[in-house]
Amino acid sequence: MHTRRHFLTSAPAFAALCAASTASFASDILASDAELQRQMQGKLTAELNDQAVASTETGYLFDAFFSWTPPTVDAGQVNTIVAYSFGNRAATGGAVPVPGPVNEQIADAVYLLHQTVGAPIYAQQEIASVLAAKYGLTSGVNSISPPAGASSVGVTVPTPEGVAAAIVKQAGTAAALGTIAVITHRDQASLAVQVSNAIGMKAAVPAGLSLPAAYDTSAQPPALRRRDLYLLGNLSTRLGMLRLNLISQEYPNG
Repeated sequence: MHTRRHFLTSAPAFAALCAASTASFASDILASDAELQRQMQGKLTAELNDQAVASTETGYLFDAFFSWTPPTVDAGQVNTIVAYSFGNRAATGGAVPVPGPVNEQIADAVYLLHQTVGAPIYAQQEIASVLAAKYGLTSGVNSISPPAGASSVGVTVPTPEGVAAAIVKQAGTAAALGTIAVITHRDQASLAVQVSNAIGMKAAVPAGLSLPAAYDTSAQPPALRRRDLYLLGNLSTRLGMLRLNLISQEYPNG
């Protein structure tokens, strides 16, 4: 029979065992990239009954699902600031849409970086209007109107695609913009950088600058009101872009 004295003398060993088990459990939760890809490929192989296709699709899905951290650039290297909006509020009485709190926070971040680097700014209209109204900043600010028409990727949430093209058109060439600091909502940053670079920009997120992370429950469209909903749209956009690029590479002549 185990007495209280036996339990107390064995307690340190029991505690050490619990600690070891906890550490092991924590490490099991965060699998390595290689292990995660191995498991994803195994599951897809079983579901698709096609190892070769499963291997290819695993690479695509892994990059889309687990690459949310954009590249960064030091402030001293920045030549141009590009600001992409995220979620307006609906217009009232036929007026232009209201920027909303998230775009105001994006404008705050733009102004903060501009105070440091003094670079010209290309900002979506919603953000440019906040810079003018709140900070009196209009000199060197190029306001970009929302692009007409839907994204070519055919998604249900706005993307920076048309805005990026409008910025390059206004600048003349992507090269003329130099090294670009992209400022937008944190969850849109990786996609914004990807889209910007896809049309020839040299873009990254400014190192050390905190990007807005909040969601506005009154934002338009509704997909921008909750993080889980937006991330699904973001993923569909990235996968749609990948699909179009692969088709173009494989069948350049249609």
